Amino acid sequence: MLIPALRRFAQFLVVIGGGTAILSGLFGLLIGASVLRSIAVGFYLIGSFLLLVGFLLGNRGPVRSRGDDAAGDIFFGLGSRRLRWATREEQEEAINTSAVFLPIGLVLIIVGIAADSRHALF
Repeated sequence: MLIPALRRFAQFLVVIGGGTAILSGLFGLLIGASVLRSIAVGFYLIGSFLLLVGFLLGNRGPVRSRGDDAAGDIFFGLGSRRLRWATREEQEEAINTSAVFLPIGLVLIIVGIAADSRHALF
Protein backbone atom coordinates (compact mmCIF):
# COMPACT_ATOMS: atom_id res chain seq x y z
CA MET A 1 0.00 0.00 0.00
CA LEU A 2 2.89 2.36 0.70
CA ILE A 3 4.66 1.85 -2.65
CA PRO A 4 1.63 2.78 -4.81
CA ALA A 5 0.98 5.80 -2.58
CA LEU A 6 4.58 6.98 -3.00
CA ARG A 7 4.32 6.43 -6.74
CA ARG A 8 1.15 8.56 -6.95
CA PHE A 9 2.78 11.23 -4.78
CA ALA A 10 5.86 11.30 -7.02
CA GLN A 11 3.70 11.51 -10.15
CA PHE A 12 1.74 14.40 -8.67
CA LEU A 13 4.98 16.12 -7.68
CA VAL A 14 6.49 15.67 -11.16
CA VAL A 15 3.36 17.04 -12.87
CA ILE A 16 3.09 20.06 -10.56
CA GLY A 17 6.85 20.70 -10.54
CA GLY A 18 7.28 20.18 -14.27
CA GLY A 19 4.34 22.42 -15.11
CA THR A 20 5.66 25.08 -12.76
CA ALA A 21 9.15 24.91 -14.26
CA ILE A 22 7.88 25.12 -17.84
CA LEU A 23 5.47 28.00 -17.24
CA SER A 24 7.93 29.91 -15.05
CA GLY A 25 10.74 29.44 -17.57
CA LEU A 26 8.55 30.66 -20.43
CA PHE A 27 7.42 33.64 -18.38
CA GLY A 28 11.05 34.45 -17.54
CA LEU A 29 11.98 34.36 -21.22
CA LEU A 30 8.98 36.52 -22.04
CA ILE A 31 9.97 39.28 -19.63
CA GLY A 32 13.71 38.95 -20.29
CA ALA A 33 14.68 37.67 -16.85
CA SER A 34 17.04 34.87 -15.98
CA VAL A 35 15.34 31.55 -16.71
CA LEU A 36 16.83 29.82 -13.67
CA ARG A 37 15.77 32.66 -11.38
CA SER A 38 12.23 32.74 -12.79
CA ILE A 39 11.93 28.97 -12.32
CA ALA A 40 13.04 29.35 -8.69
CA VAL A 41 10.50 32.12 -8.11
CA GLY A 42 7.80 29.97 -9.71
CA PHE A 43 8.64 27.12 -7.34
CA TYR A 44 8.50 29.57 -4.41
CA LEU A 45 5.10 30.90 -5.47
CA ILE A 46 3.43 27.56 -6.21
CA GLY A 47 4.97 25.93 -3.14
CA SER A 48 3.77 28.76 -0.91
CA PHE A 49 0.31 28.59 -2.47
CA LEU A 50 0.10 24.84 -1.87
CA LEU A 51 1.23 25.29 1.74
CA LEU A 52 -1.46 27.91 2.28
CA VAL A 53 -4.18 25.79 0.67
CA GLY A 54 -3.09 22.73 2.63
CA PHE A 55 -3.13 24.67 5.88
CA LEU A 56 -6.57 26.13 5.21
CA LEU A 57 -8.07 22.81 4.15
CA GLY A 58 -6.63 21.02 7.15
CA ASN A 59 -8.02 23.59 9.57
CA ARG A 60 -11.62 23.54 8.42
CA GLY A 61 -13.99 23.29 11.30
CA PRO A 62 -16.51 20.50 11.80
CA VAL A 63 -19.46 22.69 10.73
CA ARG A 64 -20.55 22.92 7.08
CA SER A 65 -23.28 24.90 5.39
CA ARG A 66 -26.18 23.03 3.88
CA GLY A 67 -26.27 22.89 0.11
CA ASP A 68 -30.05 23.22 -0.11
CA ASP A 69 -30.44 26.58 1.64
CA ALA A 70 -30.12 28.77 -1.50
CA ALA A 71 -33.86 29.42 -1.52
CA GLY A 72 -33.77 30.75 2.06
CA ASP A 73 -31.01 33.30 1.48
CA ILE A 74 -32.09 36.90 1.74
CA PHE A 75 -29.19 38.51 -0.15
CA PHE A 76 -26.46 36.26 -1.56
CA GLY A 77 -26.04 34.23 1.60
CA LEU A 78 -26.19 37.12 4.06
CA GLY A 79 -29.53 36.05 5.49
CA SER A 80 -30.26 33.10 7.70
CA ARG A 81 -27.76 30.26 7.43
CA ARG A 82 -28.50 26.61 7.95
CA LEU A 83 -25.55 24.64 9.27
CA ARG A 84 -24.83 20.97 9.73
CA TRP A 85 -22.05 18.89 11.21
CA ALA A 86 -19.52 17.49 8.76
CA THR A 87 -19.56 13.77 8.25
CA ARG A 88 -16.60 11.62 9.21
CA GLU A 89 -15.76 11.18 5.50
CA GLU A 90 -15.71 14.95 4.93
CA GLN A 91 -13.37 15.47 7.88
CA GLU A 92 -11.06 12.69 6.72
CA GLU A 93 -11.03 14.09 3.17
CA ALA A 94 -10.03 17.54 4.46
CA ILE A 95 -7.16 16.07 6.47
CA ASN A 96 -6.03 13.79 3.62
CA THR A 97 -6.07 16.63 1.11
CA SER A 98 -4.05 18.74 3.49
CA ALA A 99 -1.61 15.85 3.91
CA VAL A 100 -0.99 15.91 0.15
CA PHE A 101 -0.69 19.66 -0.40
CA LEU A 102 1.63 20.43 2.53
CA PRO A 103 4.53 18.09 1.62
CA ILE A 104 4.32 18.96 -2.07
CA GLY A 105 4.44 22.65 -1.18
CA LEU A 106 7.46 22.08 1.04
CA VAL A 107 9.28 20.06 -1.61
CA LEU A 108 8.63 22.75 -4.24
CA ILE A 109 10.01 25.45 -1.94
CA ILE A 110 13.12 23.34 -1.27
CA VAL A 111 13.57 22.78 -5.03
CA GLY A 112 13.18 26.54 -5.51
CA ILE A 113 15.89 27.19 -2.92
CA ALA A 114 18.19 24.72 -4.69
CA ALA A 115 17.47 26.24 -8.11
CA ASP A 116 17.81 29.87 -7.00
CA SER A 117 20.79 31.49 -8.70
CA ARG A 118 20.96 34.44 -6.30
CA HIS A 119 22.20 32.38 -3.37
CA ALA A 120 24.78 29.60 -3.35
CA LEU A 121 23.99 26.62 -1.13
CA PHE A 122 27.61 25.61 -0.57
